[in-house]
Amino acid sequence: MRCLSTSLILLFSFYCSGQCKTFRIGIRGDTLDCVDMKGLKQGKWMVKVAPLRGEPGFEEEGVFINNKKDGPWRKYNLMGDLLAQENYKWGNKNGINRYFTLSGLEREESWRAVSPGKSFDTIDVQDLKDPNKYEQVIIKTDGSSYRHGIWKYFYPQTGYLIKSEKYLMDKIVEPGDEEMSKKLPASSDSAKLKTDSIPKKVKTKEVLEFEKKTSGKKNKVRDGRTGN
Repeated sequence: MRCLSTSLILLFSFYCSGQCKTFRIGIRGDTLDCVDMKGLKQGKWMVKVAPLRGEPGFEEEGVFINNKKDGPWRKYNLMGDLLAQENYKWGNKNGINRYFTLSGLEREESWRAVSPGKSFDTIDVQDLKDPNKYEQVIIKTDGSSYRHGIWKYFYPQTGYLIKSEKYLMDKIVEPGDEEMSKKLPASSDSAKLKTDSIPKKVKTKEVLEFEKKTSGKKNKVRDGRTGN
């Protein structure tokens, strides 16, 4: 049964390679980096970009449909560390995209892709007075990607949310309040804590009784002077 499955995979790979002008076979026997007879990228690809003019290189993997990125893509630095998880539709960013540093998640973006063949698109707009009510609005588009939804920014070392922004077709409509973490290191510029977050000292029972007995009395302070 295992041999049969392997044969089917190889047969499918040979069929796919027959549709490609250039391609390569991966270690699992699948067809990669296919360029079809029309010169368009198709199927699974692994793209490597070398360092250039001080810019670090990277590698990315995902699927092309008619020369346009489609579905989930992942980007790595040349050491193999994850840099990004992106989603595409019609070659444009679509849905939730996440970006990482070596320390962790740094940013989460929300995008809406528009079909290149459409001059107008219909979107749902939330009612400002009633969050459960939406209205459909027709807008003019240019067939690209728009910032649409909630964008979040994180402190990578801890994963705490620093701030969030809300976009409606590339226009910010609801700036988010900064949600600073109390555990951010004091050396960070973004780690300034509000004074109300600092715990107040609790007075003991003895101190309270002493203050009650001496309330109303003027305390004399000795400053070392002599005479009246």
